Amino acid sequence: MIYFDHNSSTPIDPAVAEAMTPYLCEHHGNPSSPHAPGRAMRLAVDTARLHVASMLGVDTGEIIFNSGGSEGCNHAIKGAAWARMGKGRHIVTSVVEHPAILNACAFLEKHGFEITRVGVDSTCMVDPDDVRAAIRPDTILVSIMLANNEVGTIQPIADIAKIARDAGAWMHTDAAQAVGKIPVNARELGVDLLTLAGHKCYAPQGIGAMFIREGITLEPLIHGAGHEMGRRAGTEPVANVVALGKAAELVQADRSGDKTRMQRDTLQERLQNELGDGVVFHGHPTLRLPGTLSAAFRGKIGAEVLANAPDICASAGAACHGDKPFVSPVLSAMGVSQELALGTVRFSLGRHTTDEEVKRAAKMITSA
Repeated sequence: MIYFDHNSSTPIDPAVAEAMTPYLCEHHGNPSSPHAPGRAMRLAVDTARLHVASMLGVDTGEIIFNSGGSEGCNHAIKGAAWARMGKGRHIVTSVVEHPAILNACAFLEKHGFEITRVGVDSTCMVDPDDVRAAIRPDTILVSIMLANNEVGTIQPIADIAKIARDAGAWMHTDAAQAVGKIPVNARELGVDLLTLAGHKCYAPQGIGAMFIREGITLEPLIHGAGHEMGRRAGTEPVANVVALGKAAELVQADRSGDKTRMQRDTLQERLQNELGDGVVFHGHPTLRLPGTLSAAFRGKIGAEVLANAPDICASAGAACHGDKPFVSPVLSAMGVSQELALGTVRFSLGRHTTDEEVKRAAKMITSA
């Protein structure tokens, strides 16, 4: 089996599994408890927080743990909305965001908020000038993803964040697809809020983290006791938190990006050479995640191509939307024709992908 679906979910890195296992099998206790087992669990959580903060270039007090990217995005959108409704009720986002953003915004529209969704060009790039034009005096938040989950295009977040900041709006970026694939520094990006998901960077599913810049006060999404500095109630899942901390430590030491980019380019070149005009590639040619290759097979259905190559794990469209053929909203926003959109398959390579797998996959895909 060749696993080319890392944008959907990465395998747990062996070092991450090793780090979390003692907190599943040996250690116990509530991190909020004052006794020795509780203090040991608290130390584990604090150490993991330090690793995540270091990975993002921020302070430990600006990091909270949560259940993953969807919760983080909902917290950013709704938390900012409830906290800043006295200033305004207008939010700017893009048409190619993850459903966690788009559906949270749609929910707020039912409660009197206004949402402006800016478009993208044919490479899936958001134009900062479009964001500038969309911002109004009552805009409280701008939310644009750092990297697109379907085609991998990397957005000019630092430029957009400056525009938002100059207008008095908070800036959030969904960095779930970017963390672990490209360097992500929240300070350099200039964002106020950043969310990530553990299962996109070789940690388990069900754990994530959120950067909340010092001085930003969000309304909690989950109310309860004072966990996570009063920002997210619920006893911390220590084993998963430790896993995310270890994954963050590995991200800082990882130098596989160039290898993954070369493997992706090799796959693209081999498909292009074999299929010619029968294959079209989506996304920005250079500003793209190193392992993401969105390929459209002309006159075919993407799911059927994958069915004919059962040893390759990949996604027809975005995995979050299910397995029925559909015209991806992202590809539609890019102006991709229905024929090519239905024939699109997303191949996403990862840290442990081998050159031999790439060569075998190219042959399988061509045959399929």
